[in-house]
Amino acid sequence: MLIGLMRRLLSAHKGAVLAIVLLQLVQSTATLLLPTLNAAIIDDGIVAGNTGEIPKLGSWMAGIAAVQVLAAIAAGYLGAVVAMELGRQLRGELFTKVQAMSSQEVGDFGAPSLVTRATNDVIQIQSLAVLVFTMLIAAPVIFIGGIALAVQQDVVLAGIVVAVVPVLAGIMAVIVRRLIPLYRQGQWLIDRISRVLREQIMGASVIRGYVRQGHEIRRFDTANKELTRNNLHSALLVAGMMPMIMLVVNLSSVGVVWFGGHRIQSGEMRLGALTAFIAYILQILIAIMMAMYVFMTAPRAAACAERIQAVLDTAPAITDGPGSAEPGTDDAEAGQGAAGPAGGTVEFREVTFAYPGAEAPVLDGVSFTAVPGTTTAIIGATGSGKTTLLNLLPRFLDATGGEIRIGGRSVRQLPLARLRGLIALVPQHSHLFSGTLAENLRMGAPEATDAELWHMLETAQAGEFVRDLPQGLQSPVSQGGTNFSGGQRQRLCIARALLRKAPVYLFDDSYSALDYGTDRRLREAVAPLLRSATVLIVAERVSTIVDAALILVLDKGRLAAQGTHAELMESSPVYREIAASQLVLEDTL
Repeated sequence: MLIGLMRRLLSAHKGAVLAIVLLQLVQSTATLLLPTLNAAIIDDGIVAGNTGEIPKLGSWMAGIAAVQVLAAIAAGYLGAVVAMELGRQLRGELFTKVQAMSSQEVGDFGAPSLVTRATNDVIQIQSLAVLVFTMLIAAPVIFIGGIALAVQQDVVLAGIVVAVVPVLAGIMAVIVRRLIPLYRQGQWLIDRISRVLREQIMGASVIRGYVRQGHEIRRFDTANKELTRNNLHSALLVAGMMPMIMLVVNLSSVGVVWFGGHRIQSGEMRLGALTAFIAYILQILIAIMMAMYVFMTAPRAAACAERIQAVLDTAPAITDGPGSAEPGTDDAEAGQGAAGPAGGTVEFREVTFAYPGAEAPVLDGVSFTAVPGTTTAIIGATGSGKTTLLNLLPRFLDATGGEIRIGGRSVRQLPLARLRGLIALVPQHSHLFSGTLAENLRMGAPEATDAELWHMLETAQAGEFVRDLPQGLQSPVSQGGTNFSGGQRQRLCIARALLRKAPVYLFDDSYSALDYGTDRRLREAVAPLLRSATVLIVAERVSTIVDAALILVLDKGRLAAQGTHAELMESSPVYREIAASQLVLEDTL
């Protein structure tokens, strides 16, 4: 899987890879020539007393050494550039794939795991790529060339090298075979510790509120110790590889010097040849060390490649429908809601939704029609499927049964960008992005002027507190908008949605953090702007939806009743119970 992933990524960089190969061939050839020239200086110059050969051969050595250095620097630089480009490409593919996933698929992998795969796992593959580009050709060329030139220098001594190579290969094979499952488990443990850490950071106030710091410390310590044990085990295997290889190589070097000395004494070998032979032994050692570093990195990278490929191979369950290929549609147009079928009529026809493996559906046989110029409210007990119903319209989730239509067309037949361009959404959890207030507000309307931003802020009852900020629209927003209160975030998200001129507006419990006075003023200010739009509101307060043209009452995933407030007060026991409980609560406040 690792090889297939690397081959696919490198297909766009064939020219750079070819250049790296040529540079490494030059570097390796120069490295192999130097010991032979050194042997010639000793035997044909110093020992033979021919001093005229020494400067000549020395000049050749200096020139070859300079070429070797330049080729090594160029290959290393180019290899690093290509490796970093591979990382950029891989992170981009992962990000694009995650953006195409449904909420359910993201949940299956887990947000911490996806972050780890896009960061740590990609870095591991980058590290392997750097090593491969540094040693792609150099290691095997030096290894094979070193053995061949050692045999050329002395066939008898070369037998020692030939005997040592299988021993070294066996040592590395045994250790690498044990490293692969350890590295695979290690990546899973990194996911686990990331998940625990994320939960503890996000739930810090809950942990402190219930005085569970000790329990959470022990929970983190357990995950941390397991990861440490895994890393220690793999590190010990890697650390043990080096002394074993050095022991074998040093013993072989001792044997070469011992037998080589006897052969020189008997006149069967020249001194320069022995010097070159020892140099080739060292070069073979360097080649083995290069291979060892690759083998140490490859198992972890292979485990990471499996995890990355699992994400890339995931076919998003929610994709553009068969009617996607429509002329004149682009993201910019879709993002403004300018394109799309005429009208914003929303129809649910016997819609059912169930999670895979669930015993009962979340929604079962829901049917209703919401027409432009009206507000359709959705109310019900916690867990009755209100948010799920709203998420089916922009296809954050796909209905498992029935049909959903917008403007007379099935949502499955529309391109996702075009479908979502018809909708302005205020989510249940008000989320802002790091940047400035103006950047957050312009997400749905990039061309909006400052005057338009202020107008929508005033409409959303957010103008006063934004004006009080030292930098106004340019005020910084922390990740998630945590530097604003829940009510402020909610009003900013409403202003962001109102800036988008769309035929359909979805408000998912968007007034829950507002007091009754702000709630009333906001609804009065928003009503004129949405007079011609189709508005769907998930609400907990009956007072928020009494004026709605249609109220849907959900009970355990089924549509228990629908009608106006007055009609439901007469005909729906479930609605009367909800309304009565809230009226009692309001009377006591």
